[in-house]
Amino acid sequence: HPDRLDRWINPHAAAPMKHTNLVEPIANQGWDDRILVLHNPPLVNAFLIITTRFVILVDTLIDPTTAGALLDAARPHLYGERSLLVVNTHADYDHIFGNQLFAGPEAVHPAPIIGRRATAGRFKPFDDPYLHKLQAEEPEIFGPVRPTSPNLLFEETLILDGEDLKLELFAAPGHTGDHTAIYIPEIKTLLAGDAAELPFPYAESPAALPVLRATLLALAGRRPAAALYCHAPVDSGPQLLHDNIAYFDALEERCRAALARGVPADPPAEMDVIRAVGCPFEEITPAGPPWEAVSKNLRTAGHAQQIRTMLAWLASAAR
Repeated sequence: HPDRLDRWINPHAAAPMKHTNLVEPIANQGWDDRILVLHNPPLVNAFLIITTRFVILVDTLIDPTTAGALLDAARPHLYGERSLLVVNTHADYDHIFGNQLFAGPEAVHPAPIIGRRATAGRFKPFDDPYLHKLQAEEPEIFGPVRPTSPNLLFEETLILDGEDLKLELFAAPGHTGDHTAIYIPEIKTLLAGDAAELPFPYAESPAALPVLRATLLALAGRRPAAALYCHAPVDSGPQLLHDNIAYFDALEERCRAALARGVPADPPAEMDVIRAVGCPFEEITPAGPPWEAVSKNLRTAGHAQQIRTMLAWLASAAR
Protein backbone atom coordinates (compact mmCIF):
# COMPACT_ATOMS: atom_id res chain seq x y z
CA HIS A 1 0.00 0.00 0.00
CA PRO A 2 1.27 3.53 -0.72
CA ASP A 3 1.47 4.33 3.01
CA ARG A 4 4.06 1.65 3.61
CA LEU A 5 5.69 2.41 0.27
CA ASP A 6 6.75 5.52 2.17
CA ARG A 7 9.53 3.34 3.47
CA TRP A 8 11.00 3.63 -0.02
CA ILE A 9 10.59 7.45 0.00
CA ASN A 10 11.11 7.02 3.26
CA PRO A 11 9.57 8.72 6.30
CA HIS A 12 10.12 5.70 8.53
CA ALA A 13 13.92 5.58 8.31
CA ALA A 14 16.86 7.44 6.84
CA ALA A 15 17.57 4.53 4.47
CA PRO A 16 15.32 1.79 3.08
CA MET A 17 14.05 -0.05 6.11
CA LYS A 18 15.00 -3.67 6.63
CA HIS A 19 12.39 -5.86 8.24
CA THR A 20 13.09 -8.39 10.97
CA ASN A 21 11.49 -11.64 12.10
CA LEU A 22 11.72 -10.61 15.74
CA VAL A 23 8.58 -10.42 17.86
CA GLU A 24 9.11 -8.85 21.27
CA PRO A 25 6.55 -8.65 24.09
CA ILE A 26 6.17 -5.15 25.48
CA ALA A 27 5.86 -4.86 29.25
CA ASN A 28 2.46 -3.74 30.45
CA GLN A 29 2.49 -0.03 31.23
CA GLY A 30 -0.90 0.34 32.82
CA TRP A 31 -3.42 -1.07 30.36
CA ASP A 32 -5.71 -3.98 31.21
CA ASP A 33 -3.63 -7.12 31.68
CA ARG A 34 -5.89 -9.11 29.37
CA ILE A 35 -4.25 -7.25 26.47
CA LEU A 36 -0.77 -8.33 25.37
CA VAL A 37 1.25 -6.10 23.05
CA LEU A 38 3.82 -7.70 20.75
CA HIS A 39 6.22 -5.60 18.68
CA ASN A 40 7.84 -6.49 15.37
CA PRO A 41 10.81 -4.09 15.22
CA PRO A 42 11.22 -1.64 13.76
CA LEU A 43 7.77 -1.32 12.29
CA VAL A 44 4.56 -2.47 13.91
CA ASN A 45 2.64 -3.73 16.95
CA ALA A 46 0.15 -6.58 17.09
CA PHE A 47 -2.13 -7.48 20.00
CA LEU A 48 -3.52 -10.49 21.85
CA ILE A 49 -6.74 -10.01 23.81
CA ILE A 50 -7.52 -12.74 26.32
CA THR A 51 -11.24 -13.15 27.05
CA THR A 52 -13.23 -15.88 28.75
CA ARG A 53 -14.33 -17.41 25.45
CA PHE A 54 -11.63 -16.39 23.01
CA VAL A 55 -8.04 -15.44 22.49
CA ILE A 56 -8.26 -12.74 19.83
CA LEU A 57 -5.18 -12.01 17.72
CA VAL A 58 -5.31 -8.54 16.18
CA ASP A 59 -3.21 -8.62 12.98
CA THR A 60 -0.70 -11.27 11.90
CA LEU A 61 2.40 -9.16 11.12
CA ILE A 62 4.69 -9.57 8.13
CA ASP A 63 5.31 -13.25 7.40
CA PRO A 64 4.72 -16.81 8.67
CA THR A 65 7.62 -16.57 11.14
CA THR A 66 6.27 -13.49 12.92
CA ALA A 67 2.77 -14.96 12.85
CA GLY A 68 4.21 -18.13 14.40
CA ALA A 69 5.65 -16.07 17.24
CA LEU A 70 2.22 -14.56 17.84
CA LEU A 71 0.71 -18.05 17.88
CA ASP A 72 3.33 -19.17 20.41
CA ALA A 73 2.34 -16.24 22.62
CA ALA A 74 -1.33 -17.20 22.31
CA ARG A 75 -0.94 -20.94 22.99
CA PRO A 76 -0.56 -20.75 26.81
CA HIS A 77 -3.99 -19.11 26.93
CA LEU A 78 -5.72 -21.61 24.63
CA TYR A 79 -7.05 -24.14 27.11
CA GLY A 80 -10.45 -25.51 28.01
CA GLU A 81 -13.09 -24.31 25.57
CA ARG A 82 -11.30 -21.05 24.76
CA SER A 83 -10.65 -20.76 21.02
CA LEU A 84 -8.54 -18.55 18.77
CA LEU A 85 -9.95 -15.78 16.59
CA VAL A 86 -7.88 -13.61 14.24
CA VAL A 87 -8.79 -10.04 13.25
CA ASN A 88 -7.28 -8.10 10.34
CA THR A 89 -7.45 -4.34 10.91
CA HIS A 90 -6.79 -3.76 7.19
CA ALA A 91 -4.97 -5.31 4.25
CA ASP A 92 -1.63 -3.48 4.37
CA TYR A 93 1.20 -6.00 4.20
CA ASP A 94 2.54 -5.40 7.71
CA HIS A 95 -0.81 -6.47 9.19
CA ILE A 96 -1.83 -9.51 7.13
CA PHE A 97 1.16 -11.35 5.67
CA GLY A 98 1.03 -13.93 8.48
CA ASN A 99 -2.56 -14.96 7.72
CA GLN A 100 -1.53 -18.23 6.05
CA LEU A 101 -0.81 -19.76 9.46
CA PHE A 102 -4.53 -19.60 10.26
CA ALA A 103 -6.31 -20.39 6.97
CA GLY A 104 -5.65 -22.16 3.70
CA PRO A 105 -3.59 -25.25 2.85
CA GLU A 106 -0.59 -24.22 4.99
CA ALA A 107 -2.58 -23.41 8.13
CA VAL A 108 -0.77 -24.50 11.30
CA HIS A 109 -3.63 -23.52 13.62
CA PRO A 110 -6.86 -23.07 11.62
CA ALA A 111 -8.96 -20.22 12.97
CA PRO A 112 -11.52 -17.76 11.64
CA ILE A 113 -9.84 -14.66 10.18
CA ILE A 114 -12.23 -11.75 10.63
CA GLY A 115 -12.11 -8.68 8.43
CA ARG A 116 -14.32 -6.24 6.62
CA ARG A 117 -15.60 -7.22 3.20
CA ALA A 118 -13.54 -4.33 1.85
CA THR A 119 -10.42 -5.89 3.38
CA ALA A 120 -11.02 -9.16 1.56
CA GLY A 121 -11.57 -7.13 -1.60
CA ARG A 122 -8.05 -5.67 -1.37
CA PHE A 123 -6.26 -9.02 -1.54
CA LYS A 124 -4.19 -9.50 -4.66
CA PRO A 125 -3.22 -12.69 -6.51
CA PHE A 126 0.17 -14.28 -5.98
CA ASP A 127 1.62 -12.37 -8.94
CA ASP A 128 1.10 -9.05 -7.15
CA PRO A 129 4.05 -6.81 -8.18
CA TYR A 130 4.32 -5.28 -4.70
CA LEU A 131 4.75 -8.70 -3.06
CA HIS A 132 7.34 -9.57 -5.72
CA LYS A 133 9.22 -6.37 -4.90
CA LEU A 134 9.36 -7.28 -1.22
CA GLN A 135 10.37 -10.86 -2.01
CA ALA A 136 13.17 -9.69 -4.30
CA GLU A 137 14.54 -7.26 -1.71
CA GLU A 138 14.18 -9.45 1.39
CA PRO A 139 13.59 -13.06 0.33
CA GLU A 140 14.41 -14.42 3.78
CA ILE A 141 11.40 -12.52 5.16
CA PHE A 142 8.86 -12.41 2.36
CA GLY A 143 9.77 -15.44 0.25
CA PRO A 144 7.41 -17.79 2.13
CA VAL A 145 4.45 -15.38 2.14
CA ARG A 146 1.24 -16.66 0.57
CA PRO A 147 -1.42 -13.91 0.68
CA THR A 148 -4.44 -15.29 2.52
CA SER A 149 -7.70 -13.39 2.75
CA PRO A 150 -9.90 -13.07 5.84
CA ASN A 151 -12.69 -15.62 5.68
CA LEU A 152 -15.29 -14.29 8.13
CA LEU A 153 -16.47 -10.98 6.73
CA PHE A 154 -18.54 -8.05 7.98
CA GLU A 155 -19.54 -4.70 6.50
CA GLU A 156 -19.43 -1.88 9.07
CA THR A 157 -19.69 -3.27 12.62
CA LEU A 158 -19.27 -6.57 14.43
CA ILE A 159 -19.27 -7.47 18.13
CA LEU A 160 -17.13 -10.32 19.42
CA ASP A 161 -18.65 -11.40 22.73
CA GLY A 162 -15.88 -12.86 24.85
CA GLU A 163 -18.21 -12.92 27.88
CA ASP A 164 -16.04 -10.78 30.18
CA LEU A 165 -15.03 -8.43 27.35
CA LYS A 166 -16.98 -7.46 24.24
CA LEU A 167 -14.92 -6.22 21.31
CA GLU A 168 -16.70 -3.71 19.08
CA LEU A 169 -15.16 -3.86 15.61
CA PHE A 170 -16.15 -0.89 13.46
CA ALA A 171 -15.20 0.78 10.20
CA ALA A 172 -12.55 3.49 10.70
CA PRO A 173 -11.66 4.53 7.13
CA GLY A 174 -9.29 7.15 5.79
CA HIS A 175 -5.87 5.60 6.21
CA THR A 176 -7.34 2.93 3.96
CA GLY A 177 -10.93 2.43 2.88
CA ASP A 178 -11.07 -0.98 4.56
CA HIS A 179 -9.64 0.02 7.95
CA THR A 180 -11.14 -1.37 11.17
CA ALA A 181 -10.67 -0.14 14.74
CA ILE A 182 -11.67 -1.91 17.95
CA TYR A 183 -13.24 -0.56 21.13
CA ILE A 184 -13.65 -2.56 24.35
CA PRO A 185 -16.28 -0.77 26.46
CA GLU A 186 -15.81 -2.77 29.67
CA ILE A 187 -12.27 -1.39 30.01
CA LYS A 188 -12.73 1.78 27.91
CA THR A 189 -9.86 0.73 25.66
CA LEU A 190 -9.35 1.61 22.01
CA LEU A 191 -7.18 -0.28 19.55
CA ALA A 192 -6.84 2.33 16.83
CA GLY A 193 -4.81 0.31 14.32
CA ASP A 194 -3.31 2.74 11.79
CA ALA A 195 -6.15 5.28 12.08
CA ALA A 196 -3.89 7.25 14.43
CA GLU A 197 -0.09 7.12 14.59
CA LEU A 198 2.92 8.94 15.95
CA PRO A 199 3.48 11.49 14.54
CA PHE A 200 0.50 11.27 12.15
CA PRO A 201 -1.54 8.75 10.19
CA TYR A 202 -1.45 8.81 6.38
CA ALA A 203 -4.56 9.14 4.25
CA GLU A 204 -4.58 6.81 1.25
CA SER A 205 -5.29 9.76 -1.07
CA PRO A 206 -6.12 13.48 -0.87
CA ALA A 207 -9.81 12.58 -1.23
CA ALA A 208 -9.52 10.33 1.84
CA LEU A 209 -8.03 13.06 4.03
CA PRO A 210 -11.37 14.42 5.34
CA VAL A 211 -12.49 10.83 5.93
CA LEU A 212 -9.35 10.17 7.99
CA ARG A 213 -9.93 13.33 10.01
CA ALA A 214 -13.58 12.40 10.64
CA THR A 215 -12.40 9.00 11.87
CA LEU A 216 -9.96 10.66 14.30
CA LEU A 217 -12.81 12.77 15.69
CA ALA A 218 -15.00 9.67 16.03
CA LEU A 219 -12.26 7.77 17.86
CA ALA A 220 -11.62 10.65 20.23
CA GLY A 221 -15.38 10.99 20.73
CA ARG A 222 -15.47 7.58 22.37
CA ARG A 223 -13.39 9.10 25.20
CA PRO A 224 -11.21 6.01 25.74
CA ALA A 225 -9.35 5.72 29.02
CA ALA A 226 -6.59 3.76 27.25
CA ALA A 227 -5.52 3.63 23.61
CA LEU A 228 -3.01 1.45 21.79
CA TYR A 229 -1.70 1.86 18.26
CA CYS A 230 0.07 -0.23 15.64
CA HIS A 231 2.61 2.52 14.91
CA ALA A 232 3.12 4.50 18.11
CA PRO A 233 4.74 3.95 21.51
CA VAL A 234 2.51 2.12 23.96
CA ASP A 235 2.60 5.06 26.35
CA SER A 236 1.15 7.49 23.77
CA GLY A 237 -2.33 7.07 25.26
CA PRO A 238 -5.55 8.76 24.13
CA GLN A 239 -3.75 12.11 23.91
CA LEU A 240 -2.27 11.01 20.58
CA LEU A 241 -5.76 11.14 19.03
CA HIS A 242 -6.07 14.79 20.02
CA ASP A 243 -2.51 15.54 18.90
CA ASN A 244 -3.25 14.02 15.47
CA ILE A 245 -6.44 16.10 15.21
CA ALA A 246 -4.57 19.27 16.17
CA TYR A 247 -1.81 18.50 13.64
CA PHE A 248 -4.23 18.30 10.71
CA ASP A 249 -6.15 21.37 11.89
CA ALA A 250 -2.93 23.40 12.00
CA LEU A 251 -1.79 21.95 8.68
CA GLU A 252 -5.05 22.98 7.04
CA GLU A 253 -4.75 26.53 8.39
CA ARG A 254 -1.18 26.94 7.10
CA CYS A 255 -1.97 25.38 3.72
CA ARG A 256 -5.05 27.56 3.19
CA ALA A 257 -2.95 30.65 3.84
CA ALA A 258 -0.24 29.37 1.50
CA LEU A 259 -2.70 28.77 -1.34
CA ALA A 260 -4.02 32.30 -0.85
CA ARG A 261 -0.45 33.58 -1.24
CA GLY A 262 -0.08 31.72 -4.53
CA VAL A 263 1.67 28.51 -3.49
CA PRO A 264 0.63 25.94 -6.12
CA ALA A 265 -1.77 23.18 -5.16
CA ASP A 266 0.49 20.69 -6.96
CA PRO A 267 4.01 21.88 -6.11
CA PRO A 268 6.86 20.60 -8.28
CA ALA A 269 8.88 17.78 -6.76
CA GLU A 270 11.91 20.00 -6.23
CA MET A 271 9.96 22.58 -4.19
CA ASP A 272 10.66 22.70 -0.44
CA VAL A 273 6.99 22.70 0.51
CA ILE A 274 7.70 23.03 4.22
CA ARG A 275 9.45 26.35 3.59
CA ALA A 276 7.00 27.45 0.90
CA VAL A 277 3.97 26.86 3.10
CA GLY A 278 5.74 28.12 6.21
CA CYS A 279 4.94 25.05 8.26
CA PRO A 280 7.90 23.52 10.12
CA PHE A 281 7.00 20.28 11.85
CA GLU A 282 8.12 21.60 15.23
CA GLU A 283 5.73 24.56 15.05
CA ILE A 284 2.55 22.47 14.83
CA THR A 285 3.41 19.49 17.02
CA PRO A 286 3.97 19.14 20.78
CA ALA A 287 7.40 19.30 22.40
CA GLY A 288 8.80 16.66 24.74
CA PRO A 289 8.27 12.90 24.75
CA PRO A 290 7.33 11.00 22.68
CA TRP A 291 7.54 13.72 20.01
CA GLU A 292 11.21 14.47 20.56
CA ALA A 293 12.00 10.94 19.35
CA VAL A 294 10.28 11.38 15.97
CA SER A 295 12.83 10.72 13.26
CA LYS A 296 14.34 13.47 11.11
CA ASN A 297 12.90 11.81 8.04
CA LEU A 298 9.36 11.93 9.38
CA ARG A 299 9.85 15.57 10.35
CA THR A 300 10.94 16.36 6.79
CA ALA A 301 9.91 13.87 4.06
CA GLY A 302 6.90 12.52 5.93
CA HIS A 303 5.68 15.96 6.97
CA ALA A 304 6.23 17.32 3.44
CA GLN A 305 4.09 14.50 2.06
CA GLN A 306 1.28 15.48 4.43
CA ILE A 307 1.53 19.10 3.25
CA ARG A 308 1.26 18.02 -0.39
CA THR A 309 -1.77 15.87 0.44
CA MET A 310 -3.45 18.76 2.25
CA LEU A 311 -2.75 21.23 -0.58
CA ALA A 312 -4.21 18.82 -3.12
CA TRP A 313 -7.33 18.21 -1.03
CA LEU A 314 -7.95 21.91 -0.36
CA ALA A 315 -7.61 22.71 -4.07
CA SER A 316 -10.01 19.94 -5.08
CA ALA A 317 -12.52 20.93 -2.40
CA ALA A 318 -12.49 24.52 -3.68
CA ARG A 319 -13.45 23.54 -7.21
